[in-house]
Amino acid sequence: QVQLVESGGGSVHSGGSLRLSCAASGSIFSFNYMAWYHQAPGKQREVVAGINSVGTTNYADSVKGRFTISRDNARNTVYLQMNSLKPEDTAVYYCYAVRFGVSAYWGQGIQVTVSS
Repeated sequence: QVQLVESGGGSVHSGGSLRLSCAASGSIFSFNYMAWYHQAPGKQREVVAGINSVGTTNYADSVKGRFTISRDNARNTVYLQMNSLKPEDTAVYYCYAVRFGVSAYWGQGIQVTVSS
């Protein structure tokens, strides 16, 4: 059973930066796709950014140009660099990893709060 542990969340002012980390208990090399989702109060969980096994990335329109996702297979870790943060980025952020057709995993979530 793979565990995903997020870290790096917290509270910042608008315009600030945070870097989230998602550390896997095992190798992430076998995951076809890893992503960061967020869920604001009263809203559905939605994808923020994703990266596949060959490094191709995708981003929600709302974060393009501000957030960067990356993966370090040697450290079994996926990162989300968040710059120019806005109050509307406030949410719980979740790490997600999937082996297509086999298994999928979620982290426990971490709070990000951006004040104006």
